[in-house]
Amino acid sequence: MIGASETRRGIIGKSPVLGTKKHGGITIKSARELDSMREAGRVVSVAKVKLSEAIEPGVTTAELDSVFEAEIRRLGAVPSFKGLYGFPATICTSFNEEIVHGIPSDRVVQSGDILSLDVGAIVEGFNSDSAFSVGVGETTEEHRNLIDATRESLKAGIGQAKAGNRVGDISAAVQAYAEPLGYGIVRQYVGHGIGRDLHEDPQVPNFGLAGRGPLLREGMTLAIEPMLNLGTWKTKVMEDGWTVVTADGSFSAHFEDTIMITSNGAEVLSSL
Repeated sequence: MIGASETRRGIIGKSPVLGTKKHGGITIKSARELDSMREAGRVVSVAKVKLSEAIEPGVTTAELDSVFEAEIRRLGAVPSFKGLYGFPATICTSFNEEIVHGIPSDRVVQSGDILSLDVGAIVEGFNSDSAFSVGVGETTEEHRNLIDATRESLKAGIGQAKAGNRVGDISAAVQAYAEPLGYGIVRQYVGHGIGRDLHEDPQVPNFGLAGRGPLLREGMTLAIEPMLNLGTWKTKVMEDGWTVVTADGSFSAHFEDTIMITSNGAEVLSSL
């Protein structure tokens, strides 16, 4: 998450902006480092269950933030996001037309909302990063379909995350699933490598050409995160310098998992 003071350098928010440079480079993790990442993923998975159980009409996003932070600290982890680049909270909470990086507050969750939650935890110096969207209470079929399609596009991308493939194979798989359904695929904000730094190389766009980009190797760890909109793929940033919304006000959904490249394909470290 990169704060408002960084926007003039063209870097906005937790998800890297396509084309910007991140810290860390492409790293191949050792067996011990991968064990730490598995544990960070386990913590995130357990805490996501606790967080999901707390989502209901009437709860505030600040209360949800407290639920997640308490749970990961109980499990021996620390927040990935809190204080990173100046972000003021433990999780990102984004409503409806908000795509990513919404700041928890006293805003109340209401029936009919799409709420997207982006979460992360650090264990033994290694990060896990994940996101999911839920329809709260009574939601429309259109909104349920958007959520389902975003989840399935993530699965399509993960299916191509295997040693010997390239980053573009992940990107093309997400695009091939989502685009024929008519959804706008957010292009400015992308997935990323992950490890000791929350954002490492390579960037993982949700669109592109198969067979292009960096080679995927065993021991690489990635955060794949499609963001789909009911309308345009274009985005804008709100005055708080953090919250990214759809340019046309259409609803959005967001899913993300941290995965590890193995000889047998992707091992998902942060699944709900």
